[in-house]
Amino acid sequence: MLYKVNEIFETIQGEGSFTGVPAVFIRLQGCPVGCSWCDTKHTWTINPDLQVATDTLMAKSAETEQWAALTAEQLLALFQENAYQAKHVVITGGEPCMYDLNPLCSTLHEAGYQTQIETSGTFEIQVPAKSWVTVSPKINMKGGYKVLQGALDRADEIKHPVAMAKHIEQLLALLEDTDISKKLIYLQPISQQAKATALAIEYCKKHNWRLSVQVHKYLGIE
Repeated sequence: MLYKVNEIFETIQGEGSFTGVPAVFIRLQGCPVGCSWCDTKHTWTINPDLQVATDTLMAKSAETEQWAALTAEQLLALFQENAYQAKHVVITGGEPCMYDLNPLCSTLHEAGYQTQIETSGTFEIQVPAKSWVTVSPKINMKGGYKVLQGALDRADEIKHPVAMAKHIEQLLALLEDTDISKKLIYLQPISQQAKATALAIEYCKKHNWRLSVQVHKYLGIE
């Protein structure tokens, strides 16, 4: 199976349960959800004219809509060629669950890596049972996609972006039919806004949830 890859890089995970953990990020191309505050809009469209060779992909020094088609084995080989040391792999996008991630995750697991998926919860999640799933539910976005109950049920952590009180209300409504007793719930202020951060802290204390503050943005790293 070929995966349309926008970029691959090694950094520190800045969000959620694995904050501070060295990680290799695989960013896949394509997302129809349409979040207004998205900071990776260059991954939304899959333009066949912008397909590039692997060498071109790995040499990118800025955000572009270019992508390369790679198999799981080719991705693993790139990890080794670039001497990545991290053993935690984050598969993100775009919307990674547009793809069947079973072949990719299984290949990585067999090579000694652990995998984490970051998804909007609007597509069926096709991953092995041992993959960690982070659902960041995107509610009422312009793409018109619904957050799937199956995605919420599969989630190991639910990391919800917030800017105002209505976003908390939307999350509470979304979780009414979800057993969250064994899940981690994070609130993540949108764009590091002071009011959003204060709101998130207030509701984290109220519901005994956790705060995710996008550490990588404070550090100024990718």
